[in-house]
Amino acid sequence: MKHAPRLFAALRWLPCAALAVLLAACGTLAPPATTVVAEPPPVVATPEVVSASPVPPVAPPVTRPSPAPHERADAVPRVEPIPAGAPNRPYAIRGELYVPQNRDVPMREVGIASWYGVPFHGRKASNGERYDMNAMTAAHPTMPLPSYARVKNLANGREVVVRVIDRGPFRKGRVIDLSRAAARKLRLNGLGMVEVERLTHDDIRSGAWRERREAEREAAQARSRGGEAIAAQ
Repeated sequence: MKHAPRLFAALRWLPCAALAVLLAACGTLAPPATTVVAEPPPVVATPEVVSASPVPPVAPPVTRPSPAPHERADAVPRVEPIPAGAPNRPYAIRGELYVPQNRDVPMREVGIASWYGVPFHGRKASNGERYDMNAMTAAHPTMPLPSYARVKNLANGREVVVRVIDRGPFRKGRVIDLSRAAARKLRLNGLGMVEVERLTHDDIRSGAWRERREAEREAAQARSRGGEAIAAQ
């Protein structure tokens, strides 16, 4: 057993040697594999499918605008009583006396027409009503109030029917003062030569004034056609 001490010494160092071998092995081990996570594919938006025959949009409701002043309808003649007193009594303006008619009589005259608007809008007219510059009304110095009258622009042949409710104009040569609406319908920008015809109660009842108007229109058209024929020769 003379070699026992050496054997014991070798065995004593055996654990250390084993540990050294393990440590060396650990140093040579390959690192753990890295797991690669693939990114998800990009999301592609699906294009919107448009129908080959789309439903047409619903059209908005059609609304008619209010008529412009030059498009307003004429006054509708009707039989109205003529008061014997105001506003058909004699009166004076700037020293000149005016004597209005207080009976249902025919009246026809040719002269200058004017019109009045904003400064008088809303004021009381001679017959007690409020003047509306957008209504088909007029003023006359001596025509019985109320009355209805045909007014023709002699420059262009345009014609309106107005209800006479006021007094004026008070200038020499002027025969009627129109509302702004009536003047615009006649295409009267300032002053103009017109023909004025008062409609009597008989005219209104029988409609004779309409027949006269149509006869005058036909005569004017015939004259126009005759002039064109002569010009063509």
